[in-house]
Amino acid sequence: MSSEAAGEPAARGRIVVISGPSGAGKSSVIRRLLERDPRYWLSVSLTTRARRPGELDGRDYHFVDRATFERLREQGKLLEWAEVHGELYGTPREPLERAVAEGRIALLDIDVQGAEQIRHSGIEADYVFIAPPSLEELERRLRARGTENAASLARRLAHAREEMAAQDRYDVVIINDDLDRAAERLDRWLRTEESA
Repeated sequence: MSSEAAGEPAARGRIVVISGPSGAGKSSVIRRLLERDPRYWLSVSLTTRARRPGELDGRDYHFVDRATFERLREQGKLLEWAEVHGELYGTPREPLERAVAEGRIALLDIDVQGAEQIRHSGIEADYVFIAPPSLEELERRLRARGTENAASLARRLAHAREEMAAQDRYDVVIINDDLDRAAERLDRWLRTEESA
């Protein structure tokens, strides 16, 4: 029997915007949250970038061409969108609205530009910034991926500095110095905010 059927109100869904520089470990922290509680739900973004080895369409991203992305944007089917490193990224509106209506905690893994669009849209959300322990550690993580050439790495590090400068506009900053501890801190903060 659902709580609604028993006369209790359905759990209130909410949106949690999670940002941080590439290599900070946002995706890893989010995966840990998804393993902890079935109420967590990940919004799968659209992107025009090429699929990386091991990525699956519909799980990691919805991979689309630029024309499809622009058509969806023009039709108002994206909550937010941004161009990052020459590629387009966006949040599909409909599945997000459905998840929140079902009482889920919708996690949006989006960059600072996208977070600002959501903030200015008036949509109620919590804002979380995942930060690396240092820029040196961030550079080490990006190099370890083995997916960046020198120019791309330099661009990502410059972009990371810009994003890190925006962390004071977030409700909480989680330092990802240890994956399990970072996920635990974020889960605890979200539960505290939910009961407030």
